[in-house]
Amino acid sequence: MAGAPPLTARTAVIWAALRRELDRRSGEKLHVVDVGGGTGGFAVPFADAGHSVTVIDASPDALASLARRAADAGVADRITALQGDGDQIGALIAPGTADIVLCHSVLEEVDDPAAVMAAINAVLRRGGIASIVVANRVGAVLARVVAGQARAASDLLAGPSPVAGERRRFDAESAAALVRAAGFTIEAIAGVRVAVDLMPGALADADPAGVLEFELAAASLPPFRDIATQLHILARVAA
Repeated sequence: MAGAPPLTARTAVIWAALRRELDRRSGEKLHVVDVGGGTGGFAVPFADAGHSVTVIDASPDALASLARRAADAGVADRITALQGDGDQIGALIAPGTADIVLCHSVLEEVDDPAAVMAAINAVLRRGGIASIVVANRVGAVLARVVAGQARAASDLLAGPSPVAGERRRFDAESAAALVRAAGFTIEAIAGVRVAVDLMPGALADADPAGVLEFELAAASLPPFRDIATQLHILARVAA
């Protein structure tokens, strides 16, 4: 996709799924809604490829950074920034007007993830897709064990409910059930950052191409998918 940032081990799996959808709809000018889109890491490349993007984010500082980034990239006219929380998407976006909705690292924070997913379904045009990224509870347990935080890992392992002071986390089954309950058909579930977060930075930096290759190869393969830091779900509403 024109304007997409260089692939890195931390985002390549998500971009690979989105690029497949854009290739399928080659030549179309799409409306992309990025819920919790922050400073525009996804919004600016989409706009640079010619699509119109609406970014919803609660942080005025993040939206100010988005404006600067969009201006520097020459795409400010294709990006609309709206201040609001993830659970306000239904009030901020008209029904049936989005072709793609990005909801990355949002469902962990909102009061009612099911209501947000239902609202995403409502704002999508029929046949549109949602790109959902959630924090993976299994990956968080593993990360704590590797870091020597055995008690914290045991607390998190005990159940899907958030540990005091922690954000909500999902596993592949609970995330998929949430998305399906909102009326979506799941096309792919992949792990994001299967290994890169467990590696010392110096080792990851020593062979970035090798780490990237592994992340792409392992992303869709259980059990590797299921221990990733995050889970990515690509889901479609019926045409």
